[in-house]
Amino acid sequence: MPDTQPRRFWLLRILSAAAAAVISACKTVPFPFSAPPAPDATGITGPVAVGKGSARSSSAASPRAYRQDGATHLYGLNADRIYKGRMPPQLYAVGVLNVDIDRNGRVTRLDWLRAPRHAPEVMAEIERTIRQASPFPAPTRLGKVVYTDTWLWHKSGKFQLDTLTEGQD
Repeated sequence: MPDTQPRRFWLLRILSAAAAAVISACKTVPFPFSAPPAPDATGITGPVAVGKGSARSSSAASPRAYRQDGATHLYGLNADRIYKGRMPPQLYAVGVLNVDIDRNGRVTRLDWLRAPRHAPEVMAEIERTIRQASPFPAPTRLGKVVYTDTWLWHKSGKFQLDTLTEGQD
């Protein structure tokens, strides 16, 4: 009977390395929070505090650039729900979501890449928050856009978006 000990050893090392790679890929490097640039510097106008949605448009040339406009829009409509300061090391939930925006800024689809299934109430609240924020800034240069953001959810019910996070301890 051949010795399976070396094979197990290498298999364990490979699995450990793969797990370490996945975990390290999930980390984000915190950066200091700074206020978004003035509207005249970016070509963005708004958000509109009255009613539902936004009257502004986005001149973003890529989904990554649009993500900043989407996050700023959500922060403007949910200022009282934004967690102030650095997030604690243990969060209640973390979710990664694709948001499809049509040429008029309306949300057409939400697609979870990493759903916080242990907290279905958080998933429902994130989806509700995004849908209520529609219309988003119209992606005038892109036509339509699918952008991705990570929601960092505190147990208090307040949140930060990874795009505008103040970091995490």
